[in-house]
Amino acid sequence: MDAWYEEDEEVFVHAKDPYKRVDAFPTSRRVQVTLNGETLADTTRAVLLTETGLPRRFYIPKSDVAPGVLSPSDHVTQCPYKGEAHYYNVTAGGETVENLAWFYRYPTPACAPIANHLCFPQGKVDLYVDGQLEEKPQTRWD
Repeated sequence: MDAWYEEDEEVFVHAKDPYKRVDAFPTSRRVQVTLNGETLADTTRAVLLTETGLPRRFYIPKSDVAPGVLSPSDHVTQCPYKGEAHYYNVTAGGETVENLAWFYRYPTPACAPIANHLCFPQGKVDLYVDGQLEEKPQTRWD
């Protein structure tokens, strides 16, 4: 067996929980990401992703990420709700953090708006939404 499907949609990792919801919404709110005092991203074109039981995530267009802070990583993970994630290492303030930012080249249809947008986990960076610093969540990913 090469792949697992629910009807015509490929399933990654495990079957989806029918009580879990994932939504992706474009937002014009200003989202800024900093690390070690350096701005990594600044956008008013983010996509807000909400997922039951997890902190909200902001996905940022790659064109709104500062030049020179990203370097490719070979790390790949899979999510049954979003698809296959690819990673970037991030360099800021003289420090490189491996696999800090992730993106989905071809997300599941339900998460199509996040395609090729980058996510920086709030627990590892400072994330500002409309000038307000977001609280750092405590999850196994942050």
